[in-house]
Amino acid sequence: MAGQKPKTLKRKGATADRGGFSRAFGEIANKTSQAAGRASAFMLAAGVVLVWAITGPLFQYSDTWQLVINTGTTIVTFLMVFLIQNSQNRDSAAIQVKLDELIRVGAARNSMVGIEHLTDDELEDLRGKCEARARAEKAADKTVNKTRKSARRAADKVAN
Repeated sequence: MAGQKPKTLKRKGATADRGGFSRAFGEIANKTSQAAGRASAFMLAAGVVLVWAITGPLFQYSDTWQLVINTGTTIVTFLMVFLIQNSQNRDSAAIQVKLDELIRVGAARNSMVGIEHLTDDELEDLRGKCEARARAEKAADKTVNKTRKSARRAADKVAN
């Protein structure tokens, strides 16, 4: 093992070099989505809208005055869609890897690793089977508890 390069995890479609545009976009998307979720970002946006509304009479509520807010909000919304989607994709992938690792090292069935790649119908079928198994286990637990109580009562009768 000494002298060997550590293996790197590669995901489908990922480039070996995570530098360049992809890395820069990821960092910008992460920082921007974190900043956009802060109270100060909301207050800034609310302040911009307030200033815009206050200036309405100054510009006689003109078409240009309305176009400013419409264009600004459209551009911000358009760009934020991509940033938010990037953050959600990254978070989802990280959570999936963590879950897969817990399944792999835990008592759960290893067949569950990678199920995020199944079709919606396959996932729904699997969900139905898991729910049926959970119901069966719950019924079994009730039966065991009922049997345990009966055994205790019988033991108490014998002891008295």
